[in-house]
Amino acid sequence: MTTRKKQIVRTAAQLFKQRGYSAVTMRDLAAAMDIKAASLYNHISGKQEILEQLILEVARKFTAGMDAVKKNDGTAFAKAEQLIALHIKIAVENTDALAVLNTDWMHLEGAAYEEYIASRKKYELDFKQILKEGIASGEFKNLSVETILFNLLSTLRSIYLWIPKKSATEVADLKKELPNILLTGLRA
Repeated sequence: MTTRKKQIVRTAAQLFKQRGYSAVTMRDLAAAMDIKAASLYNHISGKQEILEQLILEVARKFTAGMDAVKKNDGTAFAKAEQLIALHIKIAVENTDALAVLNTDWMHLEGAAYEEYIASRKKYELDFKQILKEGIASGEFKNLSVETILFNLLSTLRSIYLWIPKKSATEVADLKKELPNILLTGLRA
């Protein structure tokens, strides 16, 4: 991706996060970049391309992270800790894009929509499998996997809202403490 295209995507992510995908026009994006709207089309085909790039890039990071965790020989508890760390890392490094993923994924179209939905379902199934393994091995309490996953993902999917308001020290504390806070109640 060219430097200019990266700038366009980064600026669009900020605008989409602030106003929502539907409320941002190509003219808004051009104005934010101090260029003519027609110039944007030298680098991108439109808003949908930007949305696809933002969301699928983050989704692929989650997929790659999950794949790495699943290959680990560690305990289910250790894998759950690693997944929490993955969410924090992605939220810190991709705050705006993660906000767009969480709030505007439903605006994806065609193959991009299908890819996102498939990757999200697979991620959740893989996470459930790790939780089931933890219950079967006695690492986690015998609770509903659906409830556990809902609880964990509800917290993890909202981290991007918290991070921009916090200092580097507070983010470091989050990285250290959140796995313990989220998983302590699950420990058998």
